[in-house]
Amino acid sequence: MARTKEFDPDAALQAALELFWRRGYEATSMADLVEGLGIARASIYATFGSKHELYLRALERYNEQHDPGLLAELSQPGPVLPAVRALVRRYAGMGGEDRKRGCFITNTAVELAPHDEAAARRVEVSYDHLETALTAALLRAEAQGELPAGREPRALARMLVVLLQGIRVVGKTAEGEPRVRDAAEQALTLLG
Repeated sequence: MARTKEFDPDAALQAALELFWRRGYEATSMADLVEGLGIARASIYATFGSKHELYLRALERYNEQHDPGLLAELSQPGPVLPAVRALVRRYAGMGGEDRKRGCFITNTAVELAPHDEAAARRVEVSYDHLETALTAALLRAEAQGELPAGREPRALARMLVVLLQGIRVVGKTAEGEPRVRDAAEQALTLLG
């Protein structure tokens, strides 16, 4: 008779997400995962496969948890540009542990995407989702007369995606905070 799992796989996946997000892929050993998840190595392999497969599932979980709020924020009725500005300023204003930890997607783009096709695909999916949400919001802003003439919503959305990811990288250091704030405010002037 097969044994039942003596742990919650969902909770273990969330613990893995937090560990990978804080430490990165390479710096997280299987011993770290065993300790951090509180389950045996064999259980990790049996439930999630390899360390790499667990990492990719944690990355997918991160996307599931963080993307819906963004879409809701940008699709509220009424003026659009205040929501876009608030989003950019929120990224630029991250402090403390959130600033140091950064964005799991951005961290993956820097650490793994250049040599890991599966990780790169998941990063691109996240970027595409963010770009689509921003493009839709900026198209609404254009239709509502909020954007100055001659602004291209999709190009602005792409610029904002690059800016937000750059904010996450440069903002990891305390010295980066003034750069991040100034860059964010300059970029927002393009919105009008």
